Amino acid sequence: MIALVLEVADTTIVNTALPEIRRALDASPAAMQWIVAGYLLVLGALLLLGGRLGDAFGYRRMFLIGVSAFIVTSTFCGLAQTPEQLVIARLLQGAAGAMMGPQVMAIVQVLFTPLERVARLAWFGVIGGLAAILGPILGGLLIEVDLFGLGWRLIFLINLPIGLFALWLGIRTIPRTHGAHGLRIDIPGAALFAGGFAGVLLALIDGSEHGWPAWTLVSGLGGLAAIYAGWWRAQVRRRDGLAAMIEPTLFELRTFRWGLLAILAFASSATGFLLVLAVSLQQGLGKSPLQTALIHVPFSLGVMAGISLIGKRYLPRFGRWLLVGGTGVLAVGGALSLARVAQGDGGSAILLALLGLAGMGMGMVAGPLPPVVVADVDRIHAGTASATLRTAQQLGGALGIAIVGSAFFLGANGEGAGRLAGLMPASAIFVLLLALSAIASLRLPADIFGTRAPSPR
Repeated sequence: MIALVLEVADTTIVNTALPEIRRALDASPAAMQWIVAGYLLVLGALLLLGGRLGDAFGYRRMFLIGVSAFIVTSTFCGLAQTPEQLVIARLLQGAAGAMMGPQVMAIVQVLFTPLERVARLAWFGVIGGLAAILGPILGGLLIEVDLFGLGWRLIFLINLPIGLFALWLGIRTIPRTHGAHGLRIDIPGAALFAGGFAGVLLALIDGSEHGWPAWTLVSGLGGLAAIYAGWWRAQVRRRDGLAAMIEPTLFELRTFRWGLLAILAFASSATGFLLVLAVSLQQGLGKSPLQTALIHVPFSLGVMAGISLIGKRYLPRFGRWLLVGGTGVLAVGGALSLARVAQGDGGSAILLALLGLAGMGMGMVAGPLPPVVVADVDRIHAGTASATLRTAQQLGGALGIAIVGSAFFLGANGEGAGRLAGLMPASAIFVLLLALSAIASLRLPADIFGTRAPSPR
């Protein structure tokens, strides 16, 4: 869980530090964007390779190597003297996160049965969600404290003691796991998938930021072509008994195939919702970053309740219907929250209650979906399955920023309240994405955690 906090928090903790970094390093707007996007881009592009490395060489070993690399690259970030050095360090930090992250869920898959994973992964959902939401708050506090005069550097250097503690705990507590005998890494296949995901993510991240210039279309289509080529190569190599970057048989599992689509759509809607909520509160209603963070508190509490009190307890009993119900609760709470903000509500009791309801719906889906996706996965493919799931979440987040964010910004006009005009089209896309997630959830088997054999096509 500590490693998960490191990976997730470093996607958001840098946001509140950007003005300080810009002043200290005299960074250009392009450099500022790459300080944020570079980490996400490399992380998403290399997750699949990181998962396959765990399958091949052992999850404990790759976890410890990944944590060590994350500590080193975080140090590079904290010691950077120029914008270029910081961008390079963030790219390397993303690569370390891609090596570390997939092993977290893979270790849970190896140690516990499918039904036991529900309770364990529920905690990961709570902690991961809080890390993402509290990251900007922690970043602001660390800069305010200015310990030893380190300023913004502290948001990266704080990873050293935390990472060293995680490394010590991992060495002492995580059982040794051995990789699959004779499993090799398909380097050309790894390059195709890494390049493909990088192209798609780059198009989604930069396209929404710069108004979708022609090169983003080329990047996105080229990335999709590379992913398809990697998929075709994996099928051919597995048919011939050779090593492949992914395991095509995973997609024959009903829980994995439809659960992955549900996660992709859910991550898109949730990320898009949080983006437009934060931006509309600050740019439309003039709230400060701290005020915006405090308005998110009921949402965070709702997420915790949805995961720990509802999802963990009722998923084995209600299965897919819990997921469908969760998307419905999130759709109602989220859409009504955005409607209140569009009317100028900047923190009434009604808005806070609706945000709590939306958070509860998010928790009812975010906690149960990961164990559902891997319920039927053979433990020998735990790393690949975990990495594929995390890649879907990363792509979903980028997609949500691209389409929900674009709908919001295109609909906005003028200053102040005029910037809230885009909330309604953004809300409509948010609900449609949740509907897609619910439809995919309905395709899951009725008895997800039964004693039956893996679900058929």
